[in-house]
Amino acid sequence: QVRLVESGGGLVQPGGSLRLSCTASILRISLYTMEWYRQAPGKQRELVATIGRDGNSDYVDSVKGRFAGSRENPKNTVYLQMNSLKPEDTAVYYCKATSPLRGDYWGQGTQVAVSS
Repeated sequence: QVRLVESGGGLVQPGGSLRLSCTASILRISLYTMEWYRQAPGKQRELVATIGRDGNSDYVDSVKGRFAGSRENPKNTVYLQMNSLKPEDTAVYYCKATSPLRGDYWGQGTQVAVSS
């Protein structure tokens, strides 16, 4: 069974940093575009970062310059380095593997809370 497992969430003060990880089993992330989403309470799920198969990344404007996505294909893991965190970054963060040929797979999410 394909699984994506996120980790690294937690409580951090404003201005702090966290690094999220998403490790896949069964599927090979090298064959997928990897995405990070987040969903804050009462809001729709939002695409935050896209990490292409070539390693190039794109970000929603609200996190540009603060977040950095990367992938480590031999470890079947993608990362989201989050710096200069703000209270509005508080959300459950999800990773997603997506391929037009192979379909989409989601992780279960990891909670990030930014608060003093």
